Amino acid sequence: MSMSIYTKKGEKKISVSSLTAEAMAKIMEAPSDDKTLHDLRALVKQTLKKAMPNGSFETLPYEQTDPKGELVTRYSMEMDADDWEDELDEFKMGFEGELAPNGFVIAGHNNLGDNFEESTYEIFDFYEVYSICKLPVIYTIAKTRPEAGAYAPCSLYLSKKKGEEMMQIGFPSVYNWMSSMAIESKDDLDVLEKAQAGMNKILTGLTE
Repeated sequence: MSMSIYTKKGEKKISVSSLTAEAMAKIMEAPSDDKTLHDLRALVKQTLKKAMPNGSFETLPYEQTDPKGELVTRYSMEMDADDWEDELDEFKMGFEGELAPNGFVIAGHNNLGDNFEESTYEIFDFYEVYSICKLPVIYTIAKTRPEAGAYAPCSLYLSKKKGEEMMQIGFPSVYNWMSSMAIESKDDLDVLEKAQAGMNKILTGLTE
């Protein structure tokens, strides 16, 4: 779950933005009353209150618009059901090699599959999550929507269930940004669409 911390020039306050349970449910295409998401949201608010006891919570006044595209972008790629390790390494090498030339940077990488195994949750052969940024997107959107950092960096997952022959890939589309924050500026829309198209180009080339 991403959060952004910022102070506007000339102001003497720190602002922290995070996604509501409903916004997370929207991205995940989960029910808006999902208990796990609401419990997570409550924990975030509780933690923020402890860290900033004199702060106050504020709901931003944006009127959400209808998404202009799919909220989640998905790809899949055939893999050997058992001997998938080399194929995964080859994909990751190609993927990481394409990011910088297309203006993306890796802000983090988590191998959640290791955590799953420690918790004896053994459904997946692998489950990895990349955190990816395209800095011009943040620079542009933050001019009018500094709280957009709650959507960044973008998380992209790679997963394969045991016994299956397909790797699943997915990431939240930029249409979440546009819809939830009612983004209408042409410059903002252009930079978001270019980022979406750039990632689509990378993944299409690697999975076809």
